[in-house]
Amino acid sequence: MKFDKEIRNYIYGELVPPISGNYIDNYNPALGTVYSQIPDSDEKDVHRAVKAASRALPAWSRCGVNKRFRILTRIADIIEQNLDEFAKAEAIDTGKPFSVAKAIDITRAHSNIRFFATSILHFASESHHMESEAINYTLRRPIGVVGCISPWNLPLYLFTWKIAPALATGNCVVAKPSEMTPMTAYLLSKACIEAGLPPGVLNIVHGLGHKAGQAIVEHVGTKAISFTGGTETGKKIALTAATSFKKLSLELGGKNPNIIFGDCDFEKMMETTVKSSFNNQGQICLCGSRIFVERHLYEVFKTEFVERVRKLKIGDPFNAKTKQGAVVSKAHMDKVLSYVELAKSEGGTVLNGGEPARLRGKFKEGYFLKPTIIEGLPYDCRTNQEEIFGPVVTIMPFDTEEEVLLYANSTSFGLSATVWTENISRAQRMADQLDAGIVWINTWMTRDLRTPFGGMKNSGLGREGGLEALRFFTEPKNVCIKF
Repeated sequence: MKFDKEIRNYIYGELVPPISGNYIDNYNPALGTVYSQIPDSDEKDVHRAVKAASRALPAWSRCGVNKRFRILTRIADIIEQNLDEFAKAEAIDTGKPFSVAKAIDITRAHSNIRFFATSILHFASESHHMESEAINYTLRRPIGVVGCISPWNLPLYLFTWKIAPALATGNCVVAKPSEMTPMTAYLLSKACIEAGLPPGVLNIVHGLGHKAGQAIVEHVGTKAISFTGGTETGKKIALTAATSFKKLSLELGGKNPNIIFGDCDFEKMMETTVKSSFNNQGQICLCGSRIFVERHLYEVFKTEFVERVRKLKIGDPFNAKTKQGAVVSKAHMDKVLSYVELAKSEGGTVLNGGEPARLRGKFKEGYFLKPTIIEGLPYDCRTNQEEIFGPVVTIMPFDTEEEVLLYANSTSFGLSATVWTENISRAQRMADQLDAGIVWINTWMTRDLRTPFGGMKNSGLGREGGLEALRFFTEPKNVCIKF
C-alpha cells in the first residue's frame, strides 16, 4: 500500500476526491508540519456515501454470515500483514511512539475485526415456549445504513471497534475518522478494496466534525449513530438524533479515579500507575487522571512516582527508547497547558512537568509536553472535575473508604476506575459502590473483547463490545406462533 500525500474518500468501492475539491492540512504533531491533505467533505459527499450504502444494503444484509466472516477476516489479515506500515502511519498522524502504535493500536484493530467476524457465527437469538401451546422466538435483523464516528486518540483501534460489528451484523456503514488522524482509515479503505469488500458496504468520508460528521448524524438515511468522543459533542449528537429517533451509542469522556490502598502490591501498582497515567500521552479516555493514595503510603508513593515519571524519555516517536511522544495538535497542547495554569490558580503545586518539552533538531516545533504531576488540590476543584485528556494527573491522600468514594464519585463522569488492594472484601465493596462502567482491581486496561464497554453519567449512553455491540446494530423482532 502506498503512503499517499493526498487522502481520498472511499465511496462505493472507489477512492474519490471531495465533491467541492477542497482539502484540509493534516499535521505531523511530532514535527509541527503539514505532511498530507485530507478531503474537506460536506453534506454532498455524505449524501453520496449514504446513497452508496443504501444501494449495497440488500445484498450485504442477505449474503449470510459465512460470507461476511470470510471478507472481514481477509481485511484483518491484510492489516496484520502490513502491520509496520499501518503503525508507521498511526505514529506519524498522532505523534505517539511507533512501538505503542504497533503493539496496541494496530494489533487491536485487526483483533477487533477478527473478533466480530467470528462472533457473528455464534450470535444466537432467544426463544420462549408458552404453556398455551405457543412459541415465541426473536429474529435479529440489520438496522440498515448506520453512521460510525471515531476520535483521534486511538484512530484505527476505535474505528474498527465500531465498523466491525456493524458490518458483521449485515449493516452498511458511512464512517468518519477524526480529521486530525485520517491516515490509517485511508489505508483501511485500500485494505477493503484488496479484500474484495463489495462496493458501498463501507464508505469512509473524511472531513471536519461540524460539516461531515454533523451531516452523517442529520441524514435521514442513517438509522443509527455510534460515536466516541467528547461529552459536549455527544450532547449535540443526541439532540440532533432525537428528532428522528435514531438509535444511539455514545462513548464519551472520563475523569477516572485511581485508588491506591496501603496494602497494595507496591511494585506492580507503581509500574502500572505510570502507564495508566501517561500511556499515549494521557490521551486515553480510560487513563487514571485522579490518583488517590491512602495517607500512610502517600509520601512514599509521591517520591517514587515523581522519580519514575521524570525518567520517561520524551521525543522521536520512532526511537525505540521513547515512552512519551507528542500530543495530537498545537491547539490541544495549549488546552492542556491552560489546565496546568488553572491548577496553579486553584492552589495546586506542580511536582513534575507542567510545561512543553523543548526538543532539538527536526522536533523543535513538535507538540511535546512533559508528563505533569500536581498535588495540593481539593477534590472538587475544576482541575479535578473536568476532563483534560493529556499527560496531567493530580495526586492526593485519603484516610477512609467512605472518604475516597466521595472523591471518586464526585465528578459528572463515570467511565472507569482502578483500585489497588490485596483485601478482596474491600475490593468487592469498592467495585460495587464506584460510579463507573468499568472497574479494574489490581490492573489497568486488561480488556476482554466479550465484555460490555461503556460508562455511566456523562461518560456515555449504551455499551460497546461483545454481544452488546451485535445487539446494538440489530433490530429485534418477536415472532409468536400458536400451534
